[in-house]
Amino acid sequence: MPRYKIFLVDKCRKRIAVTHLTFYSQASSKNFHTFSCCARPLGDKFPPLRVTIFRMADKFTVGLIQMSSSKDASANLDRAIGKIREAAKRGAQIICLDELFCGEYFCRTEEAALFDLAEAIPGPTTDSLAKIARENNVALVISLFERRAAGIYHNSCAVLDADGSFLGKYRKMHIPDDPLYYEKFYFTPGDLGFPNFDTRFGRIGIQICWDQWYPEGSRLTALKGAQVIFYPTSIGWHRKEKAEFGAAQLDAWRTIQRSHAIANGTFVAVVNRVGYEGNPAAGDPGIEFWGNSFVADPFGQVVSQAGSENEEILVVECDPAKSEETRRGWPFFRDRRIDAYQPILNRWLGE
Repeated sequence: MPRYKIFLVDKCRKRIAVTHLTFYSQASSKNFHTFSCCARPLGDKFPPLRVTIFRMADKFTVGLIQMSSSKDASANLDRAIGKIREAAKRGAQIICLDELFCGEYFCRTEEAALFDLAEAIPGPTTDSLAKIARENNVALVISLFERRAAGIYHNSCAVLDADGSFLGKYRKMHIPDDPLYYEKFYFTPGDLGFPNFDTRFGRIGIQICWDQWYPEGSRLTALKGAQVIFYPTSIGWHRKEKAEFGAAQLDAWRTIQRSHAIANGTFVAVVNRVGYEGNPAAGDPGIEFWGNSFVADPFGQVVSQAGSENEEILVVECDPAKSEETRRGWPFFRDRRIDAYQPILNRWLGE
């Protein structure tokens, strides 16, 4: 192996992403510190090496938009854009909308005609929001009904960076089939794994609604380095159950996601829709979406939370140093017995 002498030059330039590498040029950005590394071998047999290394800002600010939606996709998009602008003015840098925000939560019934709501990703909605991301210098996490091909549809999230560029997408991995949540009729399970996305402001991961109940997905997302995991959600009460089970259901939902923050030493940002959607006269008893969007820190403490009835925007600063501090005290990643977990790949370990 050759020996190299390393020289570091501190620079700050505009990012241009190329496949898995990141380079910089021209206009400055306060959100990055970039180091141009020139390595020269201590000998003549090997060529010089050059690489650019970057680290993201010490802190970043997330925005969660808790809103209600109607059947009018255009009106919903316009309202979401207005709220994105408001969140940006309040300092949000990475903004997440709730699950399937373009319309009502249509999975309450099984109707083939509703497949017409799906769109390509990238597509018309990401094109519209890319302009908004660029104008407001914010990264966006956008939950959409994705049409992949005839007969293949996904519940997906697109990620747009602050320059409007499309960073990629996540497809919901766990698909429920419960009363008023008939998602298996509409969605093919995701096949993109548990990716991370490097936005201008921080490295993020995504889990969508039903995914939030599975520790495995959050663990794999965190193990790739996500500084915050977003959970766009559409969950609420069946009105006939609310009096008896409502408080316990809400507490369980909040607890499981706080546990992901604790177990992985990372921020979690959960955004839910709010309001009642249903049509009892047509046999659809509807869902009362319970809102309660929140951000928890790497110790699982809820640092900001919305209510259960109104549209709200949460804007929360996240400091990755908190993850460093928490993981040093509770080094769960260090102590994982990765040699002993193979059985978890089985459906059941009993007979």
